[in-house]
Amino acid sequence: MLGDEADLLEASAWLHDIGYSPDLVGTGFHPLDGARHLRGVHQADERLCSLVAHHSGATVEAEERGLLDLLKGEFEPPPEHLLEAVTYADMTTGPDGTHLPVERRLSEILERYAPEDLVHRSITRSSPALKAAVRNVERRLADAA
Repeated sequence: MLGDEADLLEASAWLHDIGYSPDLVGTGFHPLDGARHLRGVHQADERLCSLVAHHSGATVEAEERGLLDLLKGEFEPPPEHLLEAVTYADMTTGPDGTHLPVERRLSEILERYAPEDLVHRSITRSSPALKAAVRNVERRLADAA
């Protein structure tokens, strides 16, 4: 379905949460910290860095953190079809690697954070867009079958 972009998507799916590593914390915002690490230390493809920086509603959380201008200034938004694909991978895979419906994944995330936590607020705000991204990929997968 993605042709020559499949390897890029696979790499972004594996690396999208690399910024959670305690050794990489700079801003405390894992998409930005991970993308900066990939670009600065590994000279990774800018498209990969962009997918890591913007994955799974990152712009909403960046806004909650007051980092939206920084995120947008450092990393261009990736092509929508690739962003939706990495979001699909993230939002349909549980912490233990099992495949699950997007609604269960979102519930699982919200259960880990108190309602007043900015991650909880961000996921709540971005849930409609995250669900739409998953549904778009599901439609493309069904059409390709």
